[in-house]
Amino acid sequence: MQERLLTIEQARRFLLRKQGLLGDWRFAGKEGALAYVRQAGCIQFDPVDVCGKNAELTLQSRVKGFQKKHLQELLYRDRLLVDYPDKELSIFPVEDWPYFAAYRQRSYVHGRQFAGLEALEEQAISYIRAHGPVSADTLPIDGEIFWHSSIHWSGNWHKNSKAARSVLEQMYTDGRLVIHHKTGSRKFYDLAETHIPEAILRAEDPCPEETAHIQWRILRRIGAVGLLPNRRSDAFLGIPMTTEQRNLAFETLEREGRIIPVQVDGFKPVLYARAEDGGLLEDVLQNDAPLKARCSFLAPLDPFLWDRKLIEALFGFRYSWEIYTPADKRKYGYYVLPIVYGEGFVGRLEATADYKAGILTVKHVWLEDGVKRTKKLMRAIEAAVRSFARFHQCTPSMEEAYHG
Repeated sequence: MQERLLTIEQARRFLLRKQGLLGDWRFAGKEGALAYVRQAGCIQFDPVDVCGKNAELTLQSRVKGFQKKHLQELLYRDRLLVDYPDKELSIFPVEDWPYFAAYRQRSYVHGRQFAGLEALEEQAISYIRAHGPVSADTLPIDGEIFWHSSIHWSGNWHKNSKAARSVLEQMYTDGRLVIHHKTGSRKFYDLAETHIPEAILRAEDPCPEETAHIQWRILRRIGAVGLLPNRRSDAFLGIPMTTEQRNLAFETLEREGRIIPVQVDGFKPVLYARAEDGGLLEDVLQNDAPLKARCSFLAPLDPFLWDRKLIEALFGFRYSWEIYTPADKRKYGYYVLPIVYGEGFVGRLEATADYKAGILTVKHVWLEDGVKRTKKLMRAIEAAVRSFARFHQCTPSMEEAYHG
C-alpha cells in the first residue's frame, strides 16, 4: 500500500482526531463509551482511585456526558463489556471473547498442576449454582494452598494463598467464571455461562494459529493508539511474541493491505495506521482548517499514551506515571494526569477526590516549558476542572494550584 507522507503537525492532528480529543465530540453517552472501547480494542483497568479509576478516566476524557454508572452498566448489566486480561488487566468488548480461547486453555492446563484443585473447583461451582455470585470472603472453602503464579501474572514466584481466592482466580482465568460485580476492590464471581451468550461462549477461536492471532492483536493495538512503529513498545504488552514474530506480522499486515505505512517528517521509524483509518488520514492531508480546541485530562494508562516514546517524539511531551516512584524521587506527584488542549499537551494536573465530602481538590497544575499562561488557556483548564468535578459529583477547589 502506498506510503503516506505527513508533517509532524498532521501526525499530531491525525492522532488527536482518531482519539476523539480534537474537534467536535466523536463519542457521547453510554453508546459512545462502548464505541470507544470497540475502537481501542481494550482499555486498561487499575483499581487505584485518587481522582477516578483509570478506565473511568479514559472514557471521561473523550466521551461527552460519560458517567461512571455507564461503565458499570456496560460491564455488569448489559454485559457488552467484560473484565479480562489483555493489555494487563483490561476491559474489552464481549464479542472478542473467542479470540482468547488459547489463553484460557493454557490457563486451564496450568491449573491442572495443583493436586486437589479440581475437587475444590467442583465444590465452588456447586456452591455458586446454589447460592449465586461469591467473593473470596464468602466462598466456604477454607485453608491455604501452595500456589504458583498463574500464566497472566509476571514473575516466577510461589506463595501460600487462601484457597478460596486461588480457586476463584484460576477459574476466572480459565474463563469458567466472570466478574459479576465489584464492591469497592472486592470482586464477586459468577458462572460465565450465565452472563456470556452461548454463541460467544462456545464459539471457535477465530485465530487458532499463533501467527494469525499475533496479527489480530497487533492490528488491534494499532487501532487503539492510531499510529505505531514496528518496534518493541509498551503498546504491545500482553502479546506473547518474539521480535521475529512481530516483524512477520507487520510484513504480512502491510502486504495484505490491512495497515498503511506512514512517514512523518523528521521521524525516522515508519509508522503504521489501520487501513480503516485511511479516510481520516486523507482528510488530515487535504484539510488544514482549525478544529475546535478541547481541554481534556488523560488517564495515566490511556491508550493514547501506550507508546510514550512515540508521544515524546511527536508532541515533545515526556510522561512517566510516578505512582510507583519513591516520593522523594518524584518530579511531579503520585497520580498526575496529562492535559491536552487543542493540538498538543500543555501541562499536567494533580487532583484528589474526596467523595464523602464532595470536594475535588486540584493540588497542582504544571504548564509545560514553552506554554504561555494565557487567559484563554487558563479559562479552558478551569472549565475542564469544573467539568471534571461534576463527573465526580464534587465541588472543585483550586486554591494555589498553579505551578511552572
